[in-house]
Amino acid sequence: MKKRKIPLRTCVVTGEKLDKREMLRIVRDKDLNVKVDLTGKMNGRGAYIKKDIKVLEEAIKKKSLEKKLECNISNEVYDEIRKVLEN
Repeated sequence: MKKRKIPLRTCVVTGEKLDKREMLRIVRDKDLNVKVDLTGKMNGRGAYIKKDIKVLEEAIKKKSLEKKLECNISNEVYDEIRKVLEN
């Protein structure tokens, strides 16, 4: 039986390479709207962070997501990410 390839993604905060399912994808579309991508298939520039509240807090402090997505991210988006991580 053939082994399935496990897609790895790099966290923009910690630099760890983890399984795609252990990461949360944040997407910026061409209109500079930033959204949480739960499906992993939305169009636009994506950045991955580890599913951990501590990593999110570090991303806010270092502005890692803003640098990677090349736009400003509002507090509402960070609140939405926090809600997704708490579930």
